[in-house]
Amino acid sequence: MGQNSVRGEGTRGRVPRARELGWDDDLYGAGEATGAGGSAPEETAEADAPASGRAARRRGNDAGGGKGGGKGGETGPGGRAAARRRAKKSGKHKVLRWTAITLSLLILGTAGAGYLYYEHLNGNIRSGDRAGGSSGVKKAAPNALGDTPLNILLIGSDSRADEKNIALGGGRKDKDRKPLADVQMLLHVSADRENASIISIPRDTVVRIPECKGEDGTPYAATSNRPINESLQRGGPGCTLTTWESLTGVYIDHWMMVDFAGVVSMADEVGGVPVCVKDSVYDRSTPAAPGGSQLKMLKGTHDVQGQQALQWLRTRHAFGSDQNRAKAQHMYMNGLMKKLQGQNAWSDTGRLMGLAETATKALQVSADLDTVKKLFDLSMQLKNVKIDRLTTATVPTAPYPQNPDAWLQMVPASADRMWSMIRDDVAMDKNGDPAGTKPKPTASAKPKTPAEAPGAFDVTVVNGTSGDGDQSAVEGRAGDLAGVLQGKGYTRAEASREGAGRKDTVVIYPKSDGEQGKANALSVAKALGLPDSAVRTDDKAQGITLVIGADWREGTTYKRPTAKAGDLPDGADDKATCMDIYSVYKWDGKS
Repeated sequence: MGQNSVRGEGTRGRVPRARELGWDDDLYGAGEATGAGGSAPEETAEADAPASGRAARRRGNDAGGGKGGGKGGETGPGGRAAARRRAKKSGKHKVLRWTAITLSLLILGTAGAGYLYYEHLNGNIRSGDRAGGSSGVKKAAPNALGDTPLNILLIGSDSRADEKNIALGGGRKDKDRKPLADVQMLLHVSADRENASIISIPRDTVVRIPECKGEDGTPYAATSNRPINESLQRGGPGCTLTTWESLTGVYIDHWMMVDFAGVVSMADEVGGVPVCVKDSVYDRSTPAAPGGSQLKMLKGTHDVQGQQALQWLRTRHAFGSDQNRAKAQHMYMNGLMKKLQGQNAWSDTGRLMGLAETATKALQVSADLDTVKKLFDLSMQLKNVKIDRLTTATVPTAPYPQNPDAWLQMVPASADRMWSMIRDDVAMDKNGDPAGTKPKPTASAKPKTPAEAPGAFDVTVVNGTSGDGDQSAVEGRAGDLAGVLQGKGYTRAEASREGAGRKDTVVIYPKSDGEQGKANALSVAKALGLPDSAVRTDDKAQGITLVIGADWREGTTYKRPTAKAGDLPDGADDKATCMDIYSVYKWDGKS
């Protein structure tokens, strides 16, 4: 069974770790309603017992306690007062525990009160399969403390499936069209939960969409050179997740998806999100660019909510490009986080109940987040990330040569560096530990079975240096490395004539080969200088296969790419305090 991305999910005894991280222990102990914590047995029994039973026990205590009894059944004036004080204090703690059921759009912090309300919230949640296909990407090895990074794919759907979405997004003609994933962001939270990053890929970026299967069982063949937003149409959000995994080599724990109506309801619930424009703007339809979001806003900072929040997130022409739209979306998300932190959204019962009701209706989530308990555990791992440790970035892109006016392609070197930073859990900000004293990831567990002799098994070498088709393959690469392996004793290594583009280099073995297959694959990786984390298992593998990725285009010994904290490629970091407006869409503030 794979490791849980939600640390300690389904366990008890979590308070010491919570205290270590500075969490509110009373709030985190969600009590019997969530199973996340637990009262003392006596307290639990008292809280759950019918009123008549509690009254009977009080009468029994009164009868046997005397006037000046000890801590047990005091009934004198002082004893009753002390009991009332203890009950009042205990009651406060119970209220916190019963109301600590949390969720929110991007920070996930909401709550409900009592078991029935908890079940009601669970009934609101819509879920689907985590993945729509097989990427071969496995979860990162834990660090020295046993913790792993957390990756969540955030998807904004352009669905027009109901009247609310048609009213907000237009296009009744698209009512029966499968939705596109027009917003896609990867939220990465470090293994130590001290920093986070949000990475966007513009919706019209051309990628390879892998083979997927829809939740209704419909198969979709792999397709190359298509905009990434089409992945949602080819198997649902699970296929979008599989596309990202195949593209980045990063294991993604969960996905969360929201549509037009969900964005509006969430913005209304928090009371508006602060955004800023340097000039007054009207994103209207023009002869050169029909459509537009219809955003109208005066120069300066404003709290947007409702339909205006949706207009902000959909605006592209007035901001100049898809990349700048991502920048505006990131500004919105930073503002949302600040707003929720300022509202004490993790501890204010009134705020939590409203957010819980709204968010559980607005969101659709992967099946591994299909209860409020799971969402609560997840939210507690995010609540302490400070704003100055949150990086927002967009993958640098250039026009796609075959359709330069409409489509984009990622800049390979820039994208590869960003994906490598995420895979290696390198902070994208420079505000962390400069000395690098944090625990480093440990090597993956060694197999119980020793590897066979190098010449005892076949090794197929595949040239995947084309990545996802965004660059040319290095000619003869598979033959060169097959020769290297033969020179190291792997006499049955042969180059494949078929290519399979891949971003990262991996050694794959059939799952059916078990520990022996893993041991043999690890020996191949070691012979080439590859890390243990490059060894993957795959149900469809035919023997041990070395796929040479775009990260190893030269040399005979693999040199693992290294990056320093904050070492983002030029043009990736897009945090902005105020948005520039393209001249055509500047507004006089009157018409």
